Amino acid sequence: MSTATTTTDPRPAAGTRRRPDIGHVLADCWTMTWRELVRWRRRPVKAVMTVVFPLMMLVMFVYFLGGGMRIADYRAYLVPGMFALTMAFGLESTMVALTRDLTAGVVDRFRSIPMARSAVLVGRSAHDMLESAVGLVFLVLAGLLVGWRWHGSFAEVLAALGLLLWLRFAMLWAGVYLGLVAGKPEMVQAVQILVWPVAFFSNVFNSPEEMPGWMGAVADWNPMSATARAVRELFGNPVWGGGSWAAEHAWLLALGWPLVLLAVFFPLAVRRYASMGR
Repeated sequence: MSTATTTTDPRPAAGTRRRPDIGHVLADCWTMTWRELVRWRRRPVKAVMTVVFPLMMLVMFVYFLGGGMRIADYRAYLVPGMFALTMAFGLESTMVALTRDLTAGVVDRFRSIPMARSAVLVGRSAHDMLESAVGLVFLVLAGLLVGWRWHGSFAEVLAALGLLLWLRFAMLWAGVYLGLVAGKPEMVQAVQILVWPVAFFSNVFNSPEEMPGWMGAVADWNPMSATARAVRELFGNPVWGGGSWAAEHAWLLALGWPLVLLAVFFPLAVRRYASMGR
């Protein structure tokens, strides 16, 4: 009488991909984040320009345009708006970095090795948020140097910075999705053409009450306007204009608009990345 024995091969079948556990996922995400930080350190010129360009814009608008505005204490009005503008414009740097990796085939190489697929996007977003936080600190210091001051409490200042980074996080995922769709750094220029009008159709540079009726309505409902007005209130800076529902509920919109953007672009970015190479 023979006894049959059955052995089970613990290795996954050929062509299958084992789902990594949470420890490996976190390790892969940290590895990709560290990769981006190392690249940042090895490109000091790019790191410096990331900080210097918003500072140049701040100085230019404060000193070149400030004298021509009819808003009293324009400096106190403009600087918080520039904070919001810089956070929104961060989607361009996200797109450029991602499309550069796509063009060089770096993303395809990462997708071919046994690592958590989410690590590439997590590393990109973690690095960009850290870079934005550092840039925001320098921008606040520059605002103080040109004469801007906050008058809110320490908790209100932290809340204002949190709202600014919340907007940046939402725009980051918009940049990730648009970067995956564009595929080439040259296509970023098309997005830049659209971003600048959005910036000027806001309350960043001027009060919506000073604009034509339809333009003021568009500016009031601009996500950038909601964040700019909310942080002005938290900083204790001027918030001229306030007759519309959007202006009176800027706090709600400053929290809600980025959530809407995330709800739209985060799943689109994840789905687009997952379908690459199929």
